[in-house]
Amino acid sequence: MLAFHVIFGANGMIVYHQKRNEYKALDAEIKSIQAENDHLNQNIQALKTDPKAIEKEARQQLHYAKPGEVIYTLPAEKPPLPTSTAKK
Repeated sequence: MLAFHVIFGANGMIVYHQKRNEYKALDAEIKSIQAENDHLNQNIQALKTDPKAIEKEARQQLHYAKPGEVIYTLPAEKPPLPTSTAKK
């Protein structure tokens, strides 16, 4: 009976392994989010201090151009027309 409780009980080995796997998954997710946060903080710092980063964002987001440059934009894709299969 004691062995059964140690293995299958509320705090048994099976629950322990499940919680350990959950901890590993959450730890990996935390590390991934921290890396993304570090990357975003670097981007913020660059936008505060680096003129080239500011220019890059202005060109991409606001479609700014230097004098004499021409910006070409493609039209947005139109969604395909729905086809009906109903007979008239």
